[in-house]
Amino acid sequence: MTAIALPGEAVRPTRGGSSLGWTFSNIGTITWRNLMAITRVPEALFFSTLQPIMFVLLFRYVFAGAIGSIYGVPYVDYLMPGIFVQTVCFGAVSTAIGLADDLQKGLIERFRALPMSRTAVLAGRTTADLVRNVFVIIIMTVVGLLVGFRPSGGPANYLVACVVMLLFGFALSWGFAYIGLAAPNTETAQVMAFPILFPFTFASSAFVNTASMPGWLQAFANHQPVTAVANAVRVLMLGGTFSDLYTVWPAIAWIAGLLIVLAPLSVRKFRNAL
Repeated sequence: MTAIALPGEAVRPTRGGSSLGWTFSNIGTITWRNLMAITRVPEALFFSTLQPIMFVLLFRYVFAGAIGSIYGVPYVDYLMPGIFVQTVCFGAVSTAIGLADDLQKGLIERFRALPMSRTAVLAGRTTADLVRNVFVIIIMTVVGLLVGFRPSGGPANYLVACVVMLLFGFALSWGFAYIGLAAPNTETAQVMAFPILFPFTFASSAFVNTASMPGWLQAFANHQPVTAVANAVRVLMLGGTFSDLYTVWPAIAWIAGLLIVLAPLSVRKFRNAL
């Protein structure tokens, strides 16, 4: 394989090279760059982890006494899968903030000038946030066990539940990538993201049974992606039987649909961003 490159730039394959391999190489480079950026600002990682921990403690010790149980399941066991899903949802906002920051600093313009895959900039950012979510889920698992969460589905089901959550967060990251590219700065990106995210996370089955909601709100809560993913994760973590696993398929369908729609939109927005 032959290739050409300028000093400090990505390798660009010439005739005979693999375009797909070149793209994955670019994605790996951008992913590593974003992960290194996270390690250089440990305060940001700390506070992004602290927020879901605070949600766990507040819901566990403030609302658990009033709610008791849902469908015979102790509230802490019902709650934790919802907290996991909320955490990956909120984590996707960092994609918007990171891209808006790169765009504001002119880094995106530099990437566009390099002989590299246009998809790699977005895929590298979303993949880095996917890896960060793995770390956050591990921390949240430890916190959940400390406050009394007892998943009864077994290690295999728990792992599948984590994969579903991570894929959902990855799909959402592509949507927030679009917001990050549309926002003029990081502050605006954050302001744009949360009004979209809050109705989906709190008007869902993440924290309470949707049957307790008004009828008009139930219609929304029962037919939106956060509820589908929260239900799937809950069934997997709490040891649902094979007949219960039908709840997983709506989550998979939402994840696939979001990726199919949001990824091309974000790539198109990136190409027109400058």
